[in-house]
Amino acid sequence: MKHFLLNSRLLLAGLAALPAVAHAQTADRPTSIGLHASALQYRGTFGNSYWDFDRNNYTAGFGINQYLSRGLDLNGQIFYGDLKGTRGPNATFSTTLVNVNVGFKLKLNNGWALKENAFFQPYLLAAPGWTYASRSGFTDGKPDDQIENHLDLFAGAGINFRLGGVVGLFVQTGQHLPLNANFDGTTVRDADRLDDRFLQHTVGLTFSLGQGPDQDLDEVPDRRDRCPNTPPGTPVNENGCPLDDDRDGVPNYQDQCPTEAGVAELQGCPDGDGDGVTDTDDRCPDTPGKAEYQGCPDSDRDGVGDVQDQCPDTPMGTPVDSVGCPAVTSPATTSAATDRDGDGVADADDRCPTSAGPATNRGCPEVKAEARQQLQEATQFIAFELNKAALLPASYATLDGIAQLLTEYPDYTLSIAGHTDSKGSAAFNLRLARERAAAAASYLRGKGVPETRVVLRGYGPTHPIADNATDAGRARNRRVEFDLFLTGDPNPAEVKYGPEPPVPAVKAPAKAAPVKKAAGKKATARKAPAKATPKAASKKAVRKPAAAAKPAVAKPAPRKPAPAKPAPKRR
Repeated sequence: MKHFLLNSRLLLAGLAALPAVAHAQTADRPTSIGLHASALQYRGTFGNSYWDFDRNNYTAGFGINQYLSRGLDLNGQIFYGDLKGTRGPNATFSTTLVNVNVGFKLKLNNGWALKENAFFQPYLLAAPGWTYASRSGFTDGKPDDQIENHLDLFAGAGINFRLGGVVGLFVQTGQHLPLNANFDGTTVRDADRLDDRFLQHTVGLTFSLGQGPDQDLDEVPDRRDRCPNTPPGTPVNENGCPLDDDRDGVPNYQDQCPTEAGVAELQGCPDGDGDGVTDTDDRCPDTPGKAEYQGCPDSDRDGVGDVQDQCPDTPMGTPVDSVGCPAVTSPATTSAATDRDGDGVADADDRCPTSAGPATNRGCPEVKAEARQQLQEATQFIAFELNKAALLPASYATLDGIAQLLTEYPDYTLSIAGHTDSKGSAAFNLRLARERAAAAASYLRGKGVPETRVVLRGYGPTHPIADNATDAGRARNRRVEFDLFLTGDPNPAEVKYGPEPPVPAVKAPAKAAPVKKAAGKKATARKAPAKATPKAASKKAVRKPAAAAKPAVAKPAPRKPAPAKPAPKRR
């Protein structure tokens, strides 16, 4: 036995020095090492315990695996354990086994039926090897010890479950056929050389090694990553590039319209008439127009877009009022008209009489395209603590930029609209959306923005822009949107999404029970004097002789206790 233990230790040490792995994933992680536990089930002259899990013999071991191609790996396994059996008081055996098998693994996740990085990775295994057996037993009541070595034929099947880029869980079952093995010591043998055999049922963990550099941590090595600077956590394809479901060149994580092909300048949203206004915001989606007229043209070029122009055929050069109709002015009015900001729009018609702006924008400064782009991109950089309305410090720089915009456009109001994903109750999400919008507004107030220049809306999960069934979709739906609009104009959030849904009131817990108990105690305290009402009345009659001097008043005295009659009711 000492000889066996010494040989076993040397063998295990030698194998441990090999480059090891148990179920490699791809060529980028070519090797892996795995630890496993097995249940052995004996079949031979002493009986058959196949698939009888009450008669298991447990072992431990490890395996190695080397990636060769998409469909083929080189695999090695070793285990150490015992097989035991009994056939009466004078016939028992206990055989210690060391098994080493090396062979090929045929993988079914080879890119045909299943992808290499699939969660389920089934395989077949053929691995001949060597069995070292040290038997200690009794045959016909006599000790029967023997050490043997056998050629082992092994075949099996299993499934690896990919738990991540590094770790896997596998289950495997295989048949061992050690040639000429005599584990139980029986002298009567068959001619087929397969008297004693056993099944091995295995479960274990694998750890992949050998990953190449991966700068953006997307599990695609840099050597084949076509998009090596993808933001961490962004879903990517097999080439390491962000997913782009509508194939418009704008990745999903930046695409405001991920299911409709659009243009990069509008964050992936479509613009059918090519006027720079997305179809969802364009009131004239089939006719090119201008952003200041909500995507509609100004046919008569009077500075009032067709969507608001009540007189769309006014001759060019004719002064018009705010609805595009010819202005009716008297010579006195014309001479008295003032234009304090000198923008060519009289103060009477100027929405911003102290800030110069074109007549096309009702005398107000136009918001530059760069500023609108800044507001659209701000949505991607506002972040909060999980399930809370507390801003993360990474949001501060973006909000500082918005505060600066508000100082540059004093005639405009900022709309902040909060949205959430669909996880959790609707009431919680509506409150959270409103509170997050309020948190952003509170930060801006701290930067000197007046409270009157910010309006809030919370829409909860009612207006998703992505699929709530995926992690990436829910991440995009959790957002805060910003819009600038002329003070007094309709709120852009309500134009897009409608009125803000009401937030359900939170019901305070009822506290009626404690009040009733207090009332009960008071009632109990009053019972004693209530029962003594007749005696009390007689005492009062004795103590107040003055009442006897006034018979007219004293006679009704016995009736005064009437209000005290509730005493029977208290019972």
